[in-house]
Amino acid sequence: MTTIILLAYLFIVAFGYWLKYLNLSHLKIHGHAVPPEFESVIDPQLLGKISDYTVENSRFGFIESIFDTIVLLLFLFGGLLTAYDRWIATLTDSFLWKGVLFALLLTVVETALGIPFSLYRNFRIENKYGFNTMTLTLWFTDLLKGLAIGAVLGTVTVLGALSIVLWSPGLWWFWVWLFFLCFSVFMMYISPVLIEPLFFKFEPLTVEGLEERIKMLMEKAGLKVSRVFQVDASRRSRHSNAYFTGIGKVKRIVLFDTLLQQMSQEEVLAVLAHEVGHWKKKHVLKRIVMTEVMAFAGLFMAYYLVQGDLLPGLLGISGGLSFYAKVLVLGFLLSIILFPVTPLFSWLSRRDEHASDRFAVELTGTAEAMASALVKLSKENLSNLHPHPLYAAFYYSHPPVVERIRRIKKG
Repeated sequence: MTTIILLAYLFIVAFGYWLKYLNLSHLKIHGHAVPPEFESVIDPQLLGKISDYTVENSRFGFIESIFDTIVLLLFLFGGLLTAYDRWIATLTDSFLWKGVLFALLLTVVETALGIPFSLYRNFRIENKYGFNTMTLTLWFTDLLKGLAIGAVLGTVTVLGALSIVLWSPGLWWFWVWLFFLCFSVFMMYISPVLIEPLFFKFEPLTVEGLEERIKMLMEKAGLKVSRVFQVDASRRSRHSNAYFTGIGKVKRIVLFDTLLQQMSQEEVLAVLAHEVGHWKKKHVLKRIVMTEVMAFAGLFMAYYLVQGDLLPGLLGISGGLSFYAKVLVLGFLLSIILFPVTPLFSWLSRRDEHASDRFAVELTGTAEAMASALVKLSKENLSNLHPHPLYAAFYYSHPPVVERIRRIKKG
């Protein structure tokens, strides 16, 4: 069985590499053609830059993926998991703190291994194509903040979950699921006011008249927001975005300052109308429900599978593993089992994006603003205009931009 699992994982990795190869080959054949929707804004030189950016990111991602795969296989199949698990057991006798150390030290090691890749991506690739605006000091500060926040939140969640395991040995899977659900809702409340401001400076909109137009649009949609902010995203990158954050009375709209610099007010309103569509069509709620149903099933399965030595045996590990290590093994196995449904989840996401595009057109009363906003977003972010259909089917959470624009204009 160990050999079958290893081969299944290697097949998934190889299949992903094949899809990336298809995508790059497709770009090489069709990447010289400017789609009609972009003829007025993209010239052959810029199109070549888009292709180069896509190729360089893909090749670098391929190298990073190979490294991650080797590390993961060595850890799970090369004996490192057993050694690590036994070493953690020597640090403390507490079931709770063993779990905290097991999770946090792995997170620190994973972050450390990813540092060279993050540095190269930000200060080599993103610099080369004019996106990165971060200093090395800011990058390092963000890294430390992220680690500190992750350590605090990780400690709280692990201690909470493991305390429930001790408190209710026969029904912990249900109570842990409920704990994670409540904690997720709690984070939706505190993240906009406590965590996000640690990374971004939030301030009132500086574009005259835009906040009033946004609030009128929200009222038209029957949605109330507490505040509309712009953030200094340009301190880190020239990529642009806009999003809703929070829940209930702390729900707010956040606009990147880069987006405000690149778009007209009508285009900004169209982008926000699209985001409103996700709320009004209950896409966010449906996504949460689907996630929680899967988490419920996963924890119920975990309750039975972590008992005994079935999971270690599947990886050829003798001598047993701790509760925490078994949960880690189960997560790895679930990633293999769920891979075939990846295109289904991607399709559901793309379907929701099309629905939100239609909502945005209906709410703003114009298709042109949404279409032109997508053109600018693609141009400014150097988005691939010619993804391979199969690659997009598996990995794209949003429809390819040319397809989106054509659907919007057709109505």
